[in-house]
Amino acid sequence: MKQYLKYAAMGLAMGAVLQRIGFADYDEVHRMFIFSDLRLLFTFVLAVAFSATVFFALRLLRGMAYEPKPYHPGVVPGSITFGFGWAICGACPAIVFVQLGEGKIAALATLAGILLGVRLYRVLHARYLQWDTGSCGI
Repeated sequence: MKQYLKYAAMGLAMGAVLQRIGFADYDEVHRMFIFSDLRLLFTFVLAVAFSATVFFALRLLRGMAYEPKPYHPGVVPGSITFGFGWAICGACPAIVFVQLGEGKIAALATLAGILLGVRLYRVLHARYLQWDTGSCGI
């Protein structure tokens, strides 16, 4: 239980930071995607660079070898679908919960789209794709 409370606190902190930065605001995200306001884009790039640096440092400190993952045939179409959905609704899956916490009713449609997309993928994967997903027991 203590572990779950720690994760909940971290999730709430992340949600508060994302909300404060503006990632939960559709108009802010829209301006990022059309490059009219680069503040969020630079924030995103900085966060990715910081995370990469921390993971690289941890790998060096722990003496872990780099093992590249094999190419998965769903990476490119999945990335395009994810980005398309994010551009349409202005939220990645984590932001939906921040928007719901803010009381934005439109986030329910985004959450429904996420759940429907996951379900549709599972059906299509079982019927047509059948490649090793490597996780999540699909």
